Amino acid sequence: MGAFLLDLLKVLFGLIVGGIAGFLIAKKMMQKQLKENPPINEKMIKAMMSGMGRTPSQKQVNQMMKSMQKYM
Repeated sequence: MGAFLLDLLKVLFGLIVGGIAGFLIAKKMMQKQLKENPPINEKMIKAMMSGMGRTPSQKQVNQMMKSMQKYM
């Protein structure tokens, strides 16, 4: 009975450590991806507004960036 509990504790410990390690690695990789490929930037906003037939001012671009960052 004692060996069974010891084995069970080893498995549980391994699962917990693996889960924590997996979470930290995934978090680090996600941060790296977002840093290398930001979701949206000023160039993209200008291109989008130009595509709609508008010539955006810098003030409009800044307002759009602020509103986008609220939801990220």
